Amino acid sequence: QVQLVESGGGLVQAGGSLRLSCAASGRTFSPYHMGWFRQAPGKEREFVARISESGGSTYYADSVKGRFTISRDNAKNMVYLQMNSLKPEDTAIYYCAARQSYYSVWRDWGQGTQVTVSS
Repeated sequence: QVQLVESGGGLVQAGGSLRLSCAASGRTFSPYHMGWFRQAPGKEREFVARISESGGSTYYADSVKGRFTISRDNAKNMVYLQMNSLKPEDTAIYYCAARQSYYSVWRDWGQGTQVTVSS
């Protein structure tokens, strides 16, 4: 099991940027696939982005493609989500998640960080 702690959320105007960070501890971090999810009020949690263990492969939800970038630094046990051109509909609690492989379930989750985008 890996412990995850998100940070970097806040209030930003539409069109602005934020960078979320996820610090991992516990088991060895580098073999894990990492992802970001979000949950808006009254809605189900949805996938945002994921990155392979090496960082060589990434995948994004259509709603954030071209605006968000996921990255990782295995030496620092960190995962990042750079969010640009933010929209009010990006307002949500953002969660970092980990899984042991592409075929595994997302088992480990952080506590979330709030992102609010004002119009």
